[in-house]
Amino acid sequence: MKLRYLSLLLLAACSPGEPPVPFRPDASIQEVMASVVDPAADALWEAVSSETTANGIVEHQPRTDAEWLAVRHHAVTLAEAANLLLIEGRVVSHTNKLEDAHVPGILSAPEVQKKIEADRQLFAERAHDLQLAAREALAAIDAKQPQRLLVAGERIDAACERCHLTYWYPNAEQPKWPAPLKHAAAKP
Repeated sequence: MKLRYLSLLLLAACSPGEPPVPFRPDASIQEVMASVVDPAADALWEAVSSETTANGIVEHQPRTDAEWLAVRHHAVTLAEAANLLLIEGRVVSHTNKLEDAHVPGILSAPEVQKKIEADRQLFAERAHDLQLAAREALAAIDAKQPQRLLVAGERIDAACERCHLTYWYPNAEQPKWPAPLKHAAAKP
């Protein structure tokens, strides 16, 4: 009897459960970027800054618990936005147009879609890079360390740029910087 009960228990544990509920994405990747990712990243980048005014340099950073909590909400949003980008069935654009489509080197929405579908694993890695950088921001925020938040902001920017260079503007021309200026007092 015990063996029969154990066999039934093992069989029940091995049988497949209910299938997962499918996601039904409404927003496009472009809309998630504009509505969720960009505002959250911008808030993190602006959380720690220096401003030069007529009265001197003004340092901006979260100081109160409420300010740190507000910044934390943006970091959580950014970390979870990476998951939103990866939802199966989310299209790049509902209109097949992208912002800045007129800029040389910008791929079209169908071209971006094709690149993502050709290597979903790479797209997932890029999204996870963003998520890891957002987690670094969360750790800095939880420790209330503005300098660490600044470093995490640099990592967020690098993660964004890696993804954009792969999927949005891989063919964009790099800016041509002018030659460095020479100071009149400098001698060769």
